[in-house]
Amino acid sequence: MHASCAAQRSVSFFGGTVVTRRVARQSLRSMATPCVAGAKQTVLVTGAAGRTGRLVYEALLSRPEQFSARGLVRTAESKAALGNGDNLFVGDVSSNSSALEEALRGCDALIILTSATPKMVAPPKPGERPEFVYPAGGLPEQVDWHGQKAQVDAARALGVKNVVVVGSRGGTDPNNMLNRIGGEGTNILVWKRKSEKYLVDSGLDYTIIRAGGLLDKPGRVRQLVIGSDDADLGFRAVPRADVAEMAIQALLCKEASGCSLDLVSKEEGDGAPTADFAALFATAKRGM
Repeated sequence: MHASCAAQRSVSFFGGTVVTRRVARQSLRSMATPCVAGAKQTVLVTGAAGRTGRLVYEALLSRPEQFSARGLVRTAESKAALGNGDNLFVGDVSSNSSALEEALRGCDALIILTSATPKMVAPPKPGERPEFVYPAGGLPEQVDWHGQKAQVDAARALGVKNVVVVGSRGGTDPNNMLNRIGGEGTNILVWKRKSEKYLVDSGLDYTIIRAGGLLDKPGRVRQLVIGSDDADLGFRAVPRADVAEMAIQALLCKEASGCSLDLVSKEEGDGAPTADFAALFATAKRGM
């Protein structure tokens, strides 16, 4: 495993943490696939230009014997950054149903990595908290509820067999600080939880992965820990690369069917790196 691309400063929101860290995009090309694979799957990744979505999309591309990868992004600039391939589609899941349907047509599976993303208004003064705002059209209700609902509806209408959602821990607590980022009542975790319930009730096969705080660290070198309903797992964070691999393994492991889980990891060197994903999924909660 190696890191590529220059490092840069950024802010991550997930799992109840707001942190500033140095970014290093990980390659997943060398990762093994412990679960038994069946027929080759055509998979759409929405939010494919995001920091975790891109890891998933590129990992699928690196496994052509198992997957035919597609990606949906919001802008032409994002498409260009990913390579401008014919398997990339441009459209907003909240407002462009035709682009979503075009991208999903003929797919076996959908991995949802869309999420409302607040922007920092200005660098904070020493001792002050940063202030954030959601862009126009990018509120959590629009993206994490209406946008994700539209994806589930399109998947069901087009006969997609399996949906994997990558979300965030913290949704059982309406007072979680992330619900106030971007303004009181933006409620990103509330809307995420509502859309997850909609997926569970849809009749589609699904896996819901609620990640802890996201780390830009190498994957497959830590022991992963799962739980449910925001129970204290002793650890709070997990590498993006491991979240990406879990999403892909959910398409390969029958044990992932119909489960939802919170995902964190132990510190590197504490425990053995997770290799048996089927066994991990087998211990997950069924349903919400």
